[in-house]
Amino acid sequence: MNQRRVLFVGAHPDDPDLSFGGTALQLVRAGHLVKFVSMTNGDTGHHRMSRQETAACRKLEAEASGRTCGLVEYEVMDINCGLEPSVVNREKILRVIRRFQPDIVLTHRLCDYHPDHRATAQLVMDTAYIVTVPHNCEDTPIPPKTPVYGFSFDRFQDPRPHRPDAAVSIDSVLDDKLNLLRCHPSQFYEWLPWNKGLKDFDVRKLTPEQERSFLLENWFGRHLVAAQQAREVLCEIYGEEAGNKVQYAETFEFSPYGRHCSIAEFRQLLLP
Repeated sequence: MNQRRVLFVGAHPDDPDLSFGGTALQLVRAGHLVKFVSMTNGDTGHHRMSRQETAACRKLEAEASGRTCGLVEYEVMDINCGLEPSVVNREKILRVIRRFQPDIVLTHRLCDYHPDHRATAQLVMDTAYIVTVPHNCEDTPIPPKTPVYGFSFDRFQDPRPHRPDAAVSIDSVLDDKLNLLRCHPSQFYEWLPWNKGLKDFDVRKLTPEQERSFLLENWFGRHLVAAQQAREVLCEIYGEEAGNKVQYAETFEFSPYGRHCSIAEFRQLLLP
């Protein structure tokens, strides 16, 4: 087996889980090396805890998710929310990419509702060429090859919708991906429900079946939409019968900024 090295860079601790958790689980179980990075410490993501308390909590949650998934590492950078696409921050993620030497790097798209997501996308894309330029970050050796770069799924239409160049069924690991989300209780049971208007939400009052339904209904709609939009691609990858049965999927868009490859190779990099 050709062992692959796969890196997902999100803006906050839990973004990689949401966008890539199902694919990551399958890649890890197939013997590949996967690393998650959060560009910020997520310190603004709570309505009761202080910023310092939130950052400390979210780092522990990310570490728990990393263990649950079997990641090489779940790295949370010590950068507060309000991320800026600065040279200093670009060099931080450039060093991470060089040290890990991934075959493929994935991140958010540049058109996104959250400024930290947009800044993360910009920072990651800005490394695509200079990752092999020796006089950038001279303290960190350049990797033997430029990684392939790509974007994760989102529902934004302006300036154009996400293009599903690759699609991975996550039906077989649905409950395992739910367990990754459960590693982030400050988000999926506290802050995000509160921010959605569920001010009195208390997960402890739910039965196990209700709790599972709550997670699916609130956080997995994106994967239903992704599967519907990528139905043709899923059929190409899994065959018509199996592809038409896929309910939940994670999909990815190829970026021309990194190493050029065929769409077939791009898909193969993401399949277990």
